[in-house]
Amino acid sequence: MPSVKQYRDYDDLIALLVERGMDIGGREGAIRELKRVSYYRLSGYWYPFRKLENAARQDDFYPGTTLVAVLDLYRFDQGLRSMTFAALGNIELAVRASLGHALGALDEGAHLRRDCLGPTAQGRAYDDWVAKLGRARDESREDFIEHHARWYVGTLPVWVAVELLDWGGLARLYGFATRAVQDRVAVEFNLSAPQFGSWLKALNVVRNVCAHHGRLFNRVFAIAPKLPTPGRFPQLDECGPFTRAFGHLSMIQFLLAQRGLGKLALLPAVLKGFPSMPTVNITHLGAPRNWAELALWKST
Repeated sequence: MPSVKQYRDYDDLIALLVERGMDIGGREGAIRELKRVSYYRLSGYWYPFRKLENAARQDDFYPGTTLVAVLDLYRFDQGLRSMTFAALGNIELAVRASLGHALGALDEGAHLRRDCLGPTAQGRAYDDWVAKLGRARDESREDFIEHHARWYVGTLPVWVAVELLDWGGLARLYGFATRAVQDRVAVEFNLSAPQFGSWLKALNVVRNVCAHHGRLFNRVFAIAPKLPTPGRFPQLDECGPFTRAFGHLSMIQFLLAQRGLGKLALLPAVLKGFPSMPTVNITHLGAPRNWAELALWKST
């Protein structure tokens, strides 16, 4: 077994795809697409076009597989990532506001006082978080940081400091907070504190996939979120499995609906644009074929 993959130039890569049964269309156009996107990135999108035999994917493609179809799927995923990132941004802003306000009610510097936080703030992870926040403050060129330095003394109050946090930093601060503060934030989304904390962690992975141009389509997520008791939210119950992309998108749609954030029709509109092709369909996203008829996904 070779220690590394063999390097191939574009002609060899195109020849390999043709050998395995893909219709690449015009050769020059195919090479142009590989230069623009890369063979390796596109391989994640032609994976479901590879023949499945004895529960294992083969190298050869199903008959009728075209590079055009693979590129259509890639472009669909681009749009899905973009809209998902925007939807998560609305949720992130709401969590910042709620968490900053709830901690601020305890003390303006609650985020830097272990006695205002919960037991998870007693270890090294909290020290690392504080250090990272300090670096973000020192490196920031935001107007609100300069305004505070000009007119006030002391540390940034928590309702200002949260504006420096990315989703991961925000999720960690939520975890450091007391259970009372966690409950106060989680109830705004109709979830329990443990559920909401697990959702923040799970959706942080989704956000990072979107931010770093990863593949959202056909992805299986390792983090399974904690869900409400079956029957409490029937519209959520029918959207699993929650280790697949559609399940995580359903979590986003649920959070948006609970707080009235953004336009609920945007994500459904993207999913309705899933390209039509004989071999691959929207079930590869983890969605049922009737996904548009589900209560949570009926666009208005």
